[in-house]
Amino acid sequence: MASHSDTLVVFFGATAGENGGKLGSDEREIILLVWQIVDLHEKKVGKLHKCFVKPDTLELTDQCKEETGLTVDDIVKAEPLDKVLQQFQQSVSSEVKCLGRTTYTLCVDSPLVIRQALHPEASKKNLVLPEIFFSFVDVRKEFHKCCPNAGLAQKLTLTSMLEYVGLPAVSEESIGVREVRSMVQLTLCILAEPHNHKFSCVETVNYKFDSGTCSKTEPVDSEAVIRARGLPWQSSDQDIARFFKGLNIAKGGVALCLNAQGRRNGEALVRFINSEHRDLALERHKHHMGSRYIEVYKATGEEFLKIAGGTSNEVAQFLSKENQLIIRMRGLPFTATPQDVLAFLGPESPVTDGTEGLLFVKYPDGRPTGDAFVLFSCEEYAQNALKKHKQILGKRYIELFRSTAAEVQQVLNRYMSTPLISTLPPSPIMPVPVLTTPPFLPAASSTRDCVRLRGLPYTAGIEDILEFMGEHTVDIKPHGVHMVLNQQGRPSGDAFIQMKSPDKAFMVAQKCHKKTMKDRYVEVFQCSTEEMSIVLMGGTLNRSGLSPPPCKLPCLSPPTAYAAFPTPPAILSEAALYQPPLLAAPRPPQTTAHSPAHTLAYYPPQPHLYMNMNMNYTAYYPSPPVSPSTVGYFAASPAVAVAAQPHHAAAAASPVLPQHGALVRMQGLPYNTGVKDILSFFQGYQLQPDAVLILYNFSGQCSGEALITFPSEEIARQAVAERSNHPFYGQQVHLAFCN
Repeated sequence: MASHSDTLVVFFGATAGENGGKLGSDEREIILLVWQIVDLHEKKVGKLHKCFVKPDTLELTDQCKEETGLTVDDIVKAEPLDKVLQQFQQSVSSEVKCLGRTTYTLCVDSPLVIRQALHPEASKKNLVLPEIFFSFVDVRKEFHKCCPNAGLAQKLTLTSMLEYVGLPAVSEESIGVREVRSMVQLTLCILAEPHNHKFSCVETVNYKFDSGTCSKTEPVDSEAVIRARGLPWQSSDQDIARFFKGLNIAKGGVALCLNAQGRRNGEALVRFINSEHRDLALERHKHHMGSRYIEVYKATGEEFLKIAGGTSNEVAQFLSKENQLIIRMRGLPFTATPQDVLAFLGPESPVTDGTEGLLFVKYPDGRPTGDAFVLFSCEEYAQNALKKHKQILGKRYIELFRSTAAEVQQVLNRYMSTPLISTLPPSPIMPVPVLTTPPFLPAASSTRDCVRLRGLPYTAGIEDILEFMGEHTVDIKPHGVHMVLNQQGRPSGDAFIQMKSPDKAFMVAQKCHKKTMKDRYVEVFQCSTEEMSIVLMGGTLNRSGLSPPPCKLPCLSPPTAYAAFPTPPAILSEAALYQPPLLAAPRPPQTTAHSPAHTLAYYPPQPHLYMNMNMNYTAYYPSPPVSPSTVGYFAASPAVAVAAQPHHAAAAASPVLPQHGALVRMQGLPYNTGVKDILSFFQGYQLQPDAVLILYNFSGQCSGEALITFPSEEIARQAVAERSNHPFYGQQVHLAFCN
């Protein structure tokens, strides 16, 4: 502590890029260190030291050259940072010992040199900093405490502080020397009469990140939370803490975000100890973690609690053990027992407290989800467990990866809040003929002019699907949207859409595949009306091909006894046709300004009813088909004019590729490639996500190819020339300009 220290080490640093108030914001390396010792008891000053530092990249920005007056020649023969820090430690220790003192504390004019420059650079270079760099005093805050009428500490400068106490500005022209001598003068001034100031506002830098739990009732300051985006999926909370090295994260303040499938989505919420550290974290926007740049934005305490907060006593008890490493296991057989898991991990990776160190994730009704969390007491045991990644337990391979306390809370919250699907009582048998095909389905055809949407949120409606389709909505056939419901009349997560041509269906499948809707990615496949009809009748469409619907199988045909019921002469009403338990709630008739032709959402009533007659199989039902014009989707959309055009005009207004520019084709991509990966590969070309089109095969997997739209042919050719020899995440890809 400075209040108990004998000496102050007045310290200054400069980087090869931004300095002053933006120091460290551009990830540039340190090129200059200057320091001088002040004896707090004798009010004596030691020798001034100035050391140049050789960066790994010998390049100075023009702004740096102008502000510092340095050139590459000044630093080319200097020692690297680790050697200079050793010289610093030896010099300070020797000089303090000569003064007969034993303790010392750093004194800086801003925390930036410590928090934003020195610690991040040392972390990237795997350097171990001396202990002196983990605590310091800020001369501005000390001066504000001594002279509160001088103004806010954040707005004070060395010049204004010297002027306030009546001292002349230091005339030294050399950067670093000028700042250090100014701080020394201020220090001696406030130590002397009449101020007699004691340096006591010591700031610290955390040695490591402490994991922990967070309750949903715990107050969280919204001014201390950020959202980090673009993280590698395998990143742990310790990796994120290392990215923010130098800034103090609150205990348990890293919450990794998961997608709807329970997998990490490349985002995390980070809670700092105060708003000052949060503001410094925002300055690290687009800094790099490995080869990826990380986006940093403001977030709220409510968002953090939604991810990291928990109320489960079982989770709290599981996480109550301190200093434990957490490993997540995914893909466990539903019949797996704690003994099976312990045997799988083996004696080389013993679990903390045996079965007490296992936490199985379950649904509210007690059914297992296939996930579990495991505690280990040391890094060695955790590493041994991770070597079991994708090994077989029973008949399934098991995924293992590092986890966090916040992820445990989030996974438990997600599964425990999953509503159970209630089973409706069976519908009474109605004495009406059963049609083999619903009357509103199109005639079966092998033409692939339809698309299937799979994985829709269960709360998704027609408007959500049309918004998801975006510009392709104008290419949907009238009454071409078919929501698929399950036997209980609830959304099944599937929908079929009839497009105006196979080409339009192909473009939708390519452009919309794996786009997100309400935090879930949706799979989009091209299919035919024949395939659509089979699925709507209860069959299945998967990678193995088509399975016929149960009603097409001889053993499940409706009993002939039902034919004995006479057909009622009266035509059923529309309300009788579309019963709420079976179909989505019908919409009232709407009149829209742009499409007066279609005012009803559904087809006219039909004289027959489509039912599954309580057969012993699971069948699916299409909801009444709709059109974009029947739901008022374009009421406030800029695409109103396009939607209102005739068919041929609408087709002309919807080009195959919406962007104008030059195309580059990428081949040889890994099959798990995403849009963010390609944008990161072409970093510096200012591409937007919609400029990337990843091509998928029929099974929905990446084909290994992508099309990228650049603003101009010149930029496209430049990108091909510059990036052709760069590996794409360790894999060589082929780039070609498309004429």
